[in-house]
Amino acid sequence: MISRAQRVLTTDDINAIADTYHSWRNKNGNYKDKAGFCKSVKLEEIAAHKYVLTPGLYVGLAEREGDGRPFAAKMQQLTADLAENFAKSHTLEQKIKKKYERTWF
Repeated sequence: MISRAQRVLTTDDINAIADTYHSWRNKNGNYKDKAGFCKSVKLEEIAAHKYVLTPGLYVGLAEREGDGRPFAAKMQQLTADLAENFAKSHTLEQKIKKKYERTWF
């Protein structure tokens, strides 16, 4: 990614786009919609969106693979990490205040 909105396409990316186009264009090309990448829609669906062609309206988001950990376990770990970081933050805040007290007063 060059930026949030710009991406440099690799040869593999270009080939995937070209292959998808050719399979879509060919009635026997075994084209399939792929969430987050491509979707073939009828003109009626585009009209229903008032002819707005923003890809996200049609393509959607790609499915993400989970890491296999249950949500409750992840949440428990994140909560523990957050509490630890709050404690570190408080300690650092106290050190900074002491430093400024010696410097300014």
